[in-house]
Amino acid sequence: MHIFNRKTKSFFQNKFLLTLTASMALLSGCDTITDEQVQIDYSSPSSVVEAANLRDSAGSAYDTGNADSTSTSEEELAATSLKSADVLVAKEDIQTVADSTEVQYNPQTDLSVPTFVTQIDGLYFIVDCYHNEIIYSDSLDTYISNWSVMTSDVTQAHTIASDGDVYLVDDTENNRVLVYEKCDGKFINTQVFNEIGNRPHYTVYDNWTDTFYTWSSTTGELYCFRHGDDSNQMYLTEIRSIERLNSTYVRSFTIVGDLIYFVSGVTGTTTTASILCCDLSTLDVLAEYAVPDSMAGMVQITPIDDYFYITISTDATGSQDAATIIRTNSLEGLMAGDYEDIYATYFIGGGTPYYISKVDDTYFLTEHRLAGHSVWSFNVVDNEIQNVISVY
Repeated sequence: MHIFNRKTKSFFQNKFLLTLTASMALLSGCDTITDEQVQIDYSSPSSVVEAANLRDSAGSAYDTGNADSTSTSEEELAATSLKSADVLVAKEDIQTVADSTEVQYNPQTDLSVPTFVTQIDGLYFIVDCYHNEIIYSDSLDTYISNWSVMTSDVTQAHTIASDGDVYLVDDTENNRVLVYEKCDGKFINTQVFNEIGNRPHYTVYDNWTDTFYTWSSTTGELYCFRHGDDSNQMYLTEIRSIERLNSTYVRSFTIVGDLIYFVSGVTGTTTTASILCCDLSTLDVLAEYAVPDSMAGMVQITPIDDYFYITISTDATGSQDAATIIRTNSLEGLMAGDYEDIYATYFIGGGTPYYISKVDDTYFLTEHRLAGHSVWSFNVVDNEIQNVISVY
């Protein structure tokens, strides 16, 4: 079973204060860990982090109980999915295309609104949103103009995700999800999904459900993609939705076990902005945390040690003058001002912080509106922010 499987209606209450006992179960020699042993207060970042770390360390000893995480053949996906991706390059032709493809160096000498940094299979990737490209290099010391171009066939892409076999890119302004495969060190666009919501904005691969999730940023829809164990053919398996987020600009989500957090977004109405905690499998809203108008236009929420780190782009009116980074040890305390503003203290301030990602023990922050400080790296040790470096 999953970390957070809900068994009673009482779970839908705002507070869910139970204990973490799975570590004791492992120490006592139990073969598996179930949700009876691991239960969490999902308003507390320390509980979220402890549960996630426990799941990762337990590995196969953790019984997820999720059908999506079991082995699936291409035939099964083809029979049950909503649709398959349009094939641009057939499997048997990938090598031929790779042989005739030359790796292109980045024509740009700087970054223009980078949104996401990650590392996949030993390569660093930067999504350079306003330059309409994704670039990669084996070192962060490489000059931007010496990075290689993975793709420039996108318009304001925001993120990239991979399971080691395929790479999915949200092509935001074209409402597409592009699928790439790597052959002889070259990235080949083999498949495409068209008409993926409106401005698909954030894509994540979740190992425990063996699923890629792409968020349509203004329609409240979560698109689920998978491929079989025996094929890289991608399928759209499900579209989950939160009707109340339709017509609200929500920039991202965060998956932790069986839960998915959605940051608050700007609606253009007088509705109070809030963070939603939902069931990943159904998107049923389990908890809601109101936030002040000054931080309504959030970008991302990231649990790190005992805090939720939240990047903020705008206030409720859409003004980027409110852009900042805060951290809090309780989502319930945001309206009461129970948070710490860390932007100017550690990252100069004055820009618009965006997505935070993690590579090994290092976090990366992208931001814009601040020349010469568009990518930062930092570490967090026992809740202390350390080694803050302006990378690009």
